[in-house]
Amino acid sequence: MSKRKSAAKAKAPRATKAPIEEPVIAKPTTRVVAIVYDGMLILALLFLVGTVLTVIGTLLTMQTGVSSDEARTLPTWYQNVVMTPAFVLTLVGFYGLFWRRGGQTLGMQTWQLKTVNEEGKLLSWGAAFKRILAACLMPAIFAFIGGLVDGSRAAILTSAFLGFMFNYVFCRFNRRGLAVQDMLSNTVTLKMPKQAHEGLWKTIRNRKETKE
Repeated sequence: MSKRKSAAKAKAPRATKAPIEEPVIAKPTTRVVAIVYDGMLILALLFLVGTVLTVIGTLLTMQTGVSSDEARTLPTWYQNVVMTPAFVLTLVGFYGLFWRRGGQTLGMQTWQLKTVNEEGKLLSWGAAFKRILAACLMPAIFAFIGGLVDGSRAAILTSAFLGFMFNYVFCRFNRRGLAVQDMLSNTVTLKMPKQAHEGLWKTIRNRKETKE
């Protein structure tokens, strides 16, 4: 009996361990899809901030009328000094908060993406702000060129969109597959393997438990 058991064990195939996957540079198409996911939430936040500031600005700077003929727009100084910086801070706060906490926004979590610095660590507020500015550089340059060529609002917005897409088309020509903002901010967005991927809220909870 012992000989038969030993022979059966010898014939049984050995269990092979699954190969360990490593994080890789995220593909541009996946990154753009994640941005579209986040874009819907960002637009909702900007709409909320804009509505609140519009109400406050109307109460502080204008006399409200009772008919459409008496409707007025907010002063230019209020739009430039108050509303525009508020929109920028909302954008920086959205990405900065998520990148600092878990390296991923809600859209990035869906596609198992994670943004870290070159050492593989989570971004600081300074690094997050630098990355956001770097991502806005090409859209701003393209929008400026569009304004010089045509000058219409449609041309400026279209040019800014082309500049945004250029950030990710650039990945095709970069040896490492990095986008413009990756290179300028010394950060990288990775596609995480399933076995190493942690959800955003789990990452935040683990960090809190470690601090405690």
